[in-house]
Amino acid sequence: MNKFEQLVAIVAALRTPEKGCPWDLKQTRESLIPNFIEELYEVVEAIEDKDYYSLKEELGDLMLHIVMQAQISREQGLWNIDDVLDEIVSKLIRRHPHIFGDLHLTDADEVKQNWERLKKAEKTERKSVLEGIPKSLPALIQAQRTQEKAAAVGFDWQDIKPVLEKLDEEREELAEALNSNEQDTIKEELGDMIFTLVNLARKLHIDAESALKECTRKFTRRFNTIEEYYLKNKEDINEAGLEELDAHWERTKEH
Repeated sequence: MNKFEQLVAIVAALRTPEKGCPWDLKQTRESLIPNFIEELYEVVEAIEDKDYYSLKEELGDLMLHIVMQAQISREQGLWNIDDVLDEIVSKLIRRHPHIFGDLHLTDADEVKQNWERLKKAEKTERKSVLEGIPKSLPALIQAQRTQEKAAAVGFDWQDIKPVLEKLDEEREELAEALNSNEQDTIKEELGDMIFTLVNLARKLHIDAESALKECTRKFTRRFNTIEEYYLKNKEDINEAGLEELDAHWERTKEH
């Protein structure tokens, strides 16, 4: 028995009626969702922090949830973990004809476009190429995935110049909306500008969600440094004022 088989056996034991763990037995697909999402984000955080030792543990926690969901399906007589593995193995072979077949693709963009075409051909029940993106995804990821799917059928600028021009256009429209003081219009134009920024990130092969997270973390680090200054000097940051705080901010950036 290898380690993966051992994990499957342990989860099955935890779910054994009367002899299993009361907490594990109580769980349903739906009750596990919050923990599943939390474990996923802990994996993401470990990767972003480059904490590869913790990543090992977090991947194990995430794998536990996958095996648990498969075990529940097994108990319901639907399918088991072997079926899950069969599904992904078949999909990977089918979606990589340039590796396991005769198709010739030259770069990652072509591979991604071909993946989306194959996916659309398989998902015949979908009426739009944009279907299949989870609505619960963070907004930046959802926007980038939507743009990628549209690009897979050729709805995309060939280079970055038109994207920059579009960004200027959206900035001007936002400025006009601000002058109108109409909140709904301002919200719409701001959304358009953010969507265009996501498009710019995509064209630069940058993940917009990760870029914003890194920026937020950088802001937090610098602001924490300012807070530490006021704590160290026993001064109240609330009485500092913007001009003084901004001066501290610039000094923090220099260092």
